[in-house]
Amino acid sequence: MKLILTTEVSGLGAPGDIVEVKDGYGRNYLIPRGFALRWTRGGEKQIDSIKKARDAREIRDLGTAKEVAGRLGALRVKLKTRAGESGRLFGSVTTTDIADAVKAAGGPQLDRRRIEITSPIKSVGSHRISVRLHPEVAANIDVEVLGT
Repeated sequence: MKLILTTEVSGLGAPGDIVEVKDGYGRNYLIPRGFALRWTRGGEKQIDSIKKARDAREIRDLGTAKEVAGRLGALRVKLKTRAGESGRLFGSVTTTDIADAVKAAGGPQLDRRRIEITSPIKSVGSHRISVRLHPEVAANIDVEVLGT
């Protein structure tokens, strides 16, 4: 099945890319969630507008991405959230919470979709988070989760 991606899908592509995927993956996952559109000749015209929007949001070049990665690596991010007596959180820390905490700590504004949490953060303590700034650059952030 040929699809046009509307959002970035990890391991598949960026918005505006035309990808070939298995029918079930496209029909049952990508299209219903709004991650992709069916490829048509008319849909190809939408690719230009999708790519223009992506270029406006993205970090322009590799040098800028490396600079932002250096700033993020030196940043100490503390996130306060509700926790129980044993240090277990009520709920979990989301990518939006992390993006807001980075901004509050004096870091750059991050797109929550670029923050990758490998396993859910459900406990108090220090956690390492990865941020994809550019296709070739990923930054690691140390997030200190504090219980209140």
